[in-house]
Amino acid sequence: MYLGIDLGTSELKLVLLDRQHRLVASVGERLTVQRPAPLHSEQSPADWWDAMTRAMARLQAGQAAALAQVRAIGLSGQMHGAVLMDAAGEVLRPAILWNDGRSGAECAELEAACPSLHAIAGNLAMPGFTAPKLLWVRRHEPEVFAKTATVLLPKDWLRFMLTGERVGEMSDAAGTLWLDVAERRWSPEVLAACGLTEAQMPRLVEGSEASGTLRPELAARWGLPAGVIVAGGGGDNAASAVGIGAVRPGEGFVSLGTSGVIFLTSDRFRPNPASAMHAFCHALPGTWHQMSVMLSAANGLSWVTRLVGAASEGALLEQVARLSPEQRERAPLFLPYLNGERTPHNNPHAQGSFFGLTNEHDAAALGWSVIEGVTFGLLDGWYALGVQPGEVAHLTLVGGGARSGLWAQLLADAIGVPMVTRHGGEAGGALGAARLAWLADGGTLDEVCPAPEIAATFQPDPAETARLAARHARFRALYRAVAGLFPV
Repeated sequence: MYLGIDLGTSELKLVLLDRQHRLVASVGERLTVQRPAPLHSEQSPADWWDAMTRAMARLQAGQAAALAQVRAIGLSGQMHGAVLMDAAGEVLRPAILWNDGRSGAECAELEAACPSLHAIAGNLAMPGFTAPKLLWVRRHEPEVFAKTATVLLPKDWLRFMLTGERVGEMSDAAGTLWLDVAERRWSPEVLAACGLTEAQMPRLVEGSEASGTLRPELAARWGLPAGVIVAGGGGDNAASAVGIGAVRPGEGFVSLGTSGVIFLTSDRFRPNPASAMHAFCHALPGTWHQMSVMLSAANGLSWVTRLVGAASEGALLEQVARLSPEQRERAPLFLPYLNGERTPHNNPHAQGSFFGLTNEHDAAALGWSVIEGVTFGLLDGWYALGVQPGEVAHLTLVGGGARSGLWAQLLADAIGVPMVTRHGGEAGGALGAARLAWLADGGTLDEVCPAPEIAATFQPDPAETARLAARHARFRALYRAVAGLFPV
């Protein structure tokens, strides 16, 4: 039995996976984000641990026998967050999250201070990454920066609480900008540009390697065996890829979670920072991935659902599904940049916008505009990845938005690649974390990481692809027309 832990932005999820690939149990605890100032996004690590203890108590109440059989634990989590700890292991301030946009000026500072940044990290400096956050802290909270003995990513802080070890792994570390991504080691040059040293970084392991063992007192409290291994784990997207079997070149997925992601596995480091595309290590040895990221995806659907007063996202999508092709064609265009944007614009100041509203538009029209706008944002990311025709046979759809067949078909039509959903795909990073635990316990890749059974396939319709291409051209023209109007 293997325990997977996924520390998301809005939920902490635990799953139990057996060796027959059955999800024995799944529990989740909600999390909230604090925004103390414009562009700021933070969470208290103490809230993560409270959620962890509540979730484990629930799991123990219903699955005590299964917990007693756990052989290893895996970790997945939101990337890029900065947890700053002093020499005694105390957290110095709330964690600054992946969707925090305050460090735009520090990105320019880092690019100037480290001219080789792109070659080493394979990515542009963006406010979402960890390194600019530390430059912001150095400038605005110098007393906190001076006390910082260790910088951990969110899931790695959970590891510290579980094991007492300060350890990270390659896929998450690649999202800090401090990693030499090709060499899979910390870069002294980039760290020095941020006023940091390797001594302040965690020890690195591969995601499928053991990183430590569960503290004896926690094993006793939760009814787990003594000496349970804790695997390196992975950043949320790399772990999700392991969960759906995207572990070989050309395999990938589209994630419609809070953010939107297109993820493609590669056997080599393939950076293209000019396109604001990410090139990171995978959670498996000798493997990398390319990734386009937009900051508001299913989050946009949740927002418009509240805006129009619909009972739920599903209820709004039912209204959207009843729109005629003509009504969809006349719907407003929507720029989906509710939290700024990464790929391809690298613009933390970008904002959302409806364009073309008339008296005829209703809740359904706005709902369509939002899922279409998010789809167009993902299509921009697809182009940034530079995928060649025939290179990708299909993409697996994961995340909360994967529950919508309407949205799945829209993505297939826009991108021109079949979309598939898979049984168990909703487990996401938590399933991948459990699989990484299994690998750390001696499992083989073929044994542990098959692609789950396909639940549904959505083939692109060439006529719809052509129609959407015309709408997409207007969408891109709209961004260019208003980009200079966003407040800085």
